[in-house]
Amino acid sequence: MGLLALIVPVLQQRLMYFPDTRYFTPAEAGLAGVTERVLETPDGARVIAWYAKARPGQPTILYFHGNAGALETRNARIQKYMARGLGVFMMTYRGFGGSSGKPSEAANVADALLFYDTLVASGVDAADVIVYGESLGTGVAVQVAGQRPVAGLVLDAPYTSMVDLAALHHPLIPGRWFMTDRYETRRHIAAITAPLLVIHGEEDDIVPVAMGREVFARAPEPKTLKTFPGAGHDDHYKFGSYDVLYAWIAALRAGEARRREG
Repeated sequence: MGLLALIVPVLQQRLMYFPDTRYFTPAEAGLAGVTERVLETPDGARVIAWYAKARPGQPTILYFHGNAGALETRNARIQKYMARGLGVFMMTYRGFGGSSGKPSEAANVADALLFYDTLVASGVDAADVIVYGESLGTGVAVQVAGQRPVAGLVLDAPYTSMVDLAALHHPLIPGRWFMTDRYETRRHIAAITAPLLVIHGEEDDIVPVAMGREVFARAPEPKTLKTFPGAGHDDHYKFGSYDVLYAWIAALRAGEARRREG
């Protein structure tokens, strides 16, 4: 048992995080109008984010990406959001894309909260912040939205917990009790009070759609679920997920406008 306690955290790093360590500026990624922000964390890490300011009257998406690549590999997504006038503040994780240190659940969530606070301190109202988590990032996003006021939360291919995913994909590794990065979305989702959108490909072979449905079922109202027949883990944009997201945001903003008027 003692040996497992030593081995599992090492395996966890290798099996959970697949960073692209190369450093790119937004300009090198072809993103005009996007600036780089670097935050110094209390424990001495340097974490990079890219920021595109929202057009007047539009919200800003605070985005937490998946377990592979970095910011440059999401440049097309950033361009899509910017074309709609949405702001984007996309943080990378430690060890990804020029950021220092090693990723972990504790570090990722702490950094995410720091970036949220930085965004709000810069003048973006909490009522204009939509938190978006992609795959691994859903486990970060749900914790941020549970601890800070936000306009809405989007979970893109959410899992019930990283422990459940490990048991699914690596059933011969008997280390579920020794995992430190557990990302227990099943538990954290109960703290969400903001409107929720869950999107998931029905043919997802990495995070089964059944997990997304369970997360949705456990979430408080108001909530919306949209699954995409034929879509896998990261290609639901081919099946209309951008349009679903934009329509949800538009309805969210209309509801907020009515609330402020009334």
